[in-house]
Amino acid sequence: MTDSKLRVNLMPTPPDGVELPKKPLATFRWISTALAVALVWWSATGLDAKWSRLLEAPADMWTLGRVMFDSMEAGKIPVLLSAMWESIAIAWLGTIIAAIFAVPLSFLAAENLVGKPVAWMTRQVFNLLRAIPEIILAIAFIPIFGLHPMAGVLAIGVGSIGTLGKLFYEIIEGINKGPVEAVDAAGATRLQRLRWGVLPQVTPEITSFLLYRFEVNIRASAVLGLVGAGGIGSDLAEALKFKDFGTAGLGLIIVVLGTICVDTISGAVRRRIVSGKKSMLDVDHEASLHVDSMSMGN
Repeated sequence: MTDSKLRVNLMPTPPDGVELPKKPLATFRWISTALAVALVWWSATGLDAKWSRLLEAPADMWTLGRVMFDSMEAGKIPVLLSAMWESIAIAWLGTIIAAIFAVPLSFLAAENLVGKPVAWMTRQVFNLLRAIPEIILAIAFIPIFGLHPMAGVLAIGVGSIGTLGKLFYEIIEGINKGPVEAVDAAGATRLQRLRWGVLPQVTPEITSFLLYRFEVNIRASAVLGLVGAGGIGSDLAEALKFKDFGTAGLGLIIVVLGTICVDTISGAVRRRIVSGKKSMLDVDHEASLHVDSMSMGN
């Protein structure tokens, strides 16, 4: 028996009424690859960039780094640390605002909980918010709040609603139907169905994505400061404007170290959440196996 026949015979037979997905055609794969290569080539040649400058970039960066290091002043560290803390606060408040709106709206965007018309309309709201960059939102809020951190908070909050909402409703649509059906069989109301059938399954992943978005928003808040939306970005923009390379270098170091610290702590918390969810699933699986063995013994 040949290897190909052996592989075919070892494949499990699908149940009645279930169709296996069809393999993509070889022609389609080749066409897709050719289009991808053509797009990359078009992008590289259409920019009219001087790619030879990439060879000179390391030397230029080394020179700029030496200028920054030689002109650093330790007395400016407290001011920059305070600005970095302001950036973290902007990112945190923006993430909380996004969660307040994204979590309830994501339930309205999940087709397994509401009808398709409601889900479609809610998803268009998410698509619209995702299409607007945070820096554009910050520029729109600055005339209202002035050069104040509140402009950055709202820009990050509104900008994060679309991304978080999309992630959340995809999580909700991927839940296990078993607990929901069990709650329905017990005569639960719609609110009880969400409370006992849906929320316990999605809360760990939603929390994990919120923490990850908080990490992303810290970097975004530093960029928004360049347009006057508060945070350490404002100090960096002012330092570069007056060619104060020492302050700019100190600010960059603080941004990198602060972001690494927050990412490390947030990553540890997210891993703990995910591992806790897996352990709970293992316990439920072992319990179900125990119940099955007892029923077979009886």
